[in-house]
Amino acid sequence: MKFLIVFVALFALAVASPVNPDAEAFVINQEANVEPDGFSANFETSNGIKEESSGRLENQGSENEALSVRGSFSYPAPDGQIISLTYIADENGFQPSGAHLPVAPEA
Repeated sequence: MKFLIVFVALFALAVASPVNPDAEAFVINQEANVEPDGFSANFETSNGIKEESSGRLENQGSENEALSVRGSFSYPAPDGQIISLTYIADENGFQPSGAHLPVAPEA
């Protein structure tokens, strides 16, 4: 009898659990273009996630050949605020920018 009560309680808890809406998200737009000297790509999902990026091969054929990428992405935070980040990734490293990122104090 105790087993039945515990089983019914756990079953009720599982059924009552909120469903994660992100689990059912799907891609509504996706594009990609890849060339020998660069690329561009973007996508958007039904739950509000967006991403865009493009890259280019710099100094092609030299010993300083490097990929330079620029991009951005955004997504809705649990509180509804849209979090946006833009970035550059090149020979100087990954350089993100966004209003939600902490800023180092001035010296």
